Amino acid sequence: MATKLFVGSLPWAVDDNSLRDLFAEFGDVLSAKVIVDRETNRSRGFGFVEFEDADAAKAAIDKLNNSEMNGRTIVVNEARPKQ
Repeated sequence: MATKLFVGSLPWAVDDNSLRDLFAEFGDVLSAKVIVDRETNRSRGFGFVEFEDADAAKAAIDKLNNSEMNGRTIVVNEARPKQ
């Protein structure tokens, strides 16, 4: 079963490909999506990354949470279901 991660406080210049590249060192990334504003088409500063392997997702959280990306400290944790 896939594990979905929330990635917050992303630099504005990050796109889907650079998000995927950041997480690819931990395992096979099923999807990487930076959420963009519908009207302006600019990043909203967060995204989601999905791993097939839960251990890879855990390793990514351990290594990348509170790490720096392009001058900003990012937040990485397991995504919670929308309520």
